[in-house]
Amino acid sequence: MKPLSPDTLAAQGMGWIAEPSHDLAPPIHPSSTFERAADGSYPGGRVYARDQSPAYEQPEALLAALEGGHEALLFPSGMAAATALIQALEPGARVLAPRAMYWSLRNWLQELARRGQIALDFYDNTDGEALTALLGTLPPRLLWIETPANPTWEVTDIAAACAAARAAGTLVAVDSTVPTPVLSRPLALGADFVMHSATKYLNGHSDVVAGALVCRADSPVWQRVRQNRAQGGAVLGPFEAWLLLRGMRTLHLRVRQSCAAAQRIAETFQADPRLAAVLYPGLPGHPGHAVAAAQMQGGFGGMLSLRVVGGEAAAVAAIGRLQVFKRATSLGSVESLVEHRASVEGPGTLCPPDLLRLSIGIEAVDDLIADLDQALGAS
Repeated sequence: MKPLSPDTLAAQGMGWIAEPSHDLAPPIHPSSTFERAADGSYPGGRVYARDQSPAYEQPEALLAALEGGHEALLFPSGMAAATALIQALEPGARVLAPRAMYWSLRNWLQELARRGQIALDFYDNTDGEALTALLGTLPPRLLWIETPANPTWEVTDIAAACAAARAAGTLVAVDSTVPTPVLSRPLALGADFVMHSATKYLNGHSDVVAGALVCRADSPVWQRVRQNRAQGGAVLGPFEAWLLLRGMRTLHLRVRQSCAAAQRIAETFQADPRLAAVLYPGLPGHPGHAVAAAQMQGGFGGMLSLRVVGGEAAAVAAIGRLQVFKRATSLGSVESLVEHRASVEGPGTLCPPDLLRLSIGIEAVDDLIADLDQALGAS
């Protein structure tokens, strides 16, 4: 047979069947420790579950296969995964991060820089020439990319950025939480690492907090990531790992449904006079549309943002009138969510005050469109 498609690998959870009972649903492995033989050896090859739990093997193998990577590691949150990579760098290493990015990680990086543990610079997500110049002038140890960037959905050219980084001797990590491996595979475009907040699309059911890192190849930095996870104890529980695998088995269906709905919502409201802008890379008028079309296959993601005419007051009023969308933090689940991000992020936010961030789930898109229409009110 020819190699199986990613859809099939995900649906069958790598096709692994548990012995001896041949369960189609993967078993849960709750044990924290493993028995020694009489001679002191470990017949099962495991000592302690902190870094050797069989609960991790199947979801890690599946994610590595979907991303086309060498190895994947699970963590108890997306922040744990991202910070594990940064902490595996040498003390004082320079990190180049995008101006538009996940707010909590941005704040953590700034705090780390304030304490002198890293040197930190920011770049414009959409200015490839300026990024290349920054890489050539003062090469960082790590370039962090987030594309499309939360919550304004700027697009960065991964392949071009990776080529410039390679010339500068810089490692590249891509936060691919929003595209998922269904739409984008950054390792194939030249990245060294991919990070996921697995809480979001990979799990997709709002019942797990998890994170993951995938590497393109083994390296000293990757070995430090593995060591830091084992020694620092940043590990996922076995039931959470099982739930994550359960969610990943429907990943392709959910992502495609969300993408199709998000595209239709964006097209429906792009010229609406009640909105100052619809921010979605799938719209031909989006500044990053051409780049997104080149590096995202099968859709442009299930996330978009609306900028409401009338500013913050109008945006807050509209979010209060929504009935189908749930007012909640997070994204990438089966239910559609909405946030007024400026309020959530608080002082120092770079998010426009008139912006509503939408995470499109798998509901009937006509219901979502009707809910947004009534919430925006009369023009």
